Amino acid sequence: MTLTKLNLIAGDWLAGESEIENRNPSDLSDLVGMFTQASADQLDATLDQARIAQAEWEAFGPERKQAVLMAIGTELMSRAEELGTLLSREEGKPLAEGKGEVYRAGQFFTYYAAECLRQIGENADSVRPGVEIDVRREAVGVVAIISPWNFPTATASWKIAPALCYGNAVVWKPANITPASAVALSEIIERQDIPKGLFSLVMGSGRSVGQRLVESPKVNAISFTGSVPVGKGIAAAAIQNLTKVQMEMGSKNALAVMDDADLDLAVTLALGGAFGGSGQKCTASSRLVVHAGVHDAFVEKLVAGAQAIKVGHALEAGVQMGPIVSEQQLQENLAYVDLGTSEGAELACGGQRLEMPHDGFYMSPGVFLNSTNDMRINREEMFAPLTSVIKVASYDEALSVVNDTNFGLTSGIVTQSLARATHFRRNARTGVVTVNLPTAGTDYHVPFGGRGDSSYGPREQGKAAAEFYTTVKTAYISAGTPV
Repeated sequence: MTLTKLNLIAGDWLAGESEIENRNPSDLSDLVGMFTQASADQLDATLDQARIAQAEWEAFGPERKQAVLMAIGTELMSRAEELGTLLSREEGKPLAEGKGEVYRAGQFFTYYAAECLRQIGENADSVRPGVEIDVRREAVGVVAIISPWNFPTATASWKIAPALCYGNAVVWKPANITPASAVALSEIIERQDIPKGLFSLVMGSGRSVGQRLVESPKVNAISFTGSVPVGKGIAAAAIQNLTKVQMEMGSKNALAVMDDADLDLAVTLALGGAFGGSGQKCTASSRLVVHAGVHDAFVEKLVAGAQAIKVGHALEAGVQMGPIVSEQQLQENLAYVDLGTSEGAELACGGQRLEMPHDGFYMSPGVFLNSTNDMRINREEMFAPLTSVIKVASYDEALSVVNDTNFGLTSGIVTQSLARATHFRRNARTGVVTVNLPTAGTDYHVPFGGRGDSSYGPREQGKAAAEFYTTVKTAYISAGTPV
């Protein structure tokens, strides 16, 4: 009999009102585990305890906080193989990617461990004589974190680590598709020297627990990563309480390939950006904007590369692309394949459900040709191993197509021209721009976020995270005249 994994409610591991099962998308006969679902009453209880714990935690000295975050990060990195295997088993990304994600999650914690000791304020003289000014950042309070399934450990960590670093309490609602990784991370955090109830895990459905969480006046800030419709719903709920929000949502990232590009490099970047993580990345290269001068040669290499990608069980050696995360996601992906062909795009390869030795949600990587930027497959986020080639006649047209989107997360250019690279870097309307690099892949010590429908609120990661996880206090001091 499988032991049900519990929620961390007000500092205690507790069963909820129901439970769900979690199966391996690479092999549906593999039951990863059973996971409890929080009740509304449990959510209220943990929010009450979080407020008490937060006041205690904020009063901890910086070295004590630093030690906690360093311990979490060090354990994640040392257990990257074990926890990466668990992540790949439940989410479906190849094992190398799973291990890399857990290790990177550890680096988020060790980075913010150091930031605990670098929280330096500002001071100034007032325009009034004899008055000094002290400006400092203080914790915002109780932070609700709602994280996605595509990077279940890394995305959660880049939210949890700065939240704790800056003195906040955390109530975490992870995606229900990947609860095993959430429990594993929560167990590591709960073992540390932190006040009871400072960190909570509330697994549950978005419609019940998630909605109640974002509507609660007991929450001071909400950090969310997910879809645009859900993000807009969260913002509408949060504004009722004037709750601070930070949201990373959809994308439609473009990689522009110029006629002077190193074609082998361009194809490698496109394949990795489009099909890494089965295309289930907010930074995926879903639009390939290719100059007419190299279009045919690029397409030939691209299609051959896509056909050569080894799809299979996430834990098998040599596998380059694992399964889709769920049956629902797979069906949505296949519907986009039908949509693209109905719009007039040519499906050059892939885009099919695959029968494999294991019963799972497998799909071949697909490439659309002869697509235009007004097609829905180039306007909507597909979150699938699908990419579209858009032919353009010039650099100017390429930049125009790159910017012609409601989104604005990442964009990239492949060129050997310094002038084009510089102009693109300055004029691409995205929060992240890459030159001769994939659109997917970011560092943890610098800001991350986008424009338009991609992001709302302060940036994540690096020192920029302080803008969201703290509030500024300006103090005026008149000490008088010494006698």
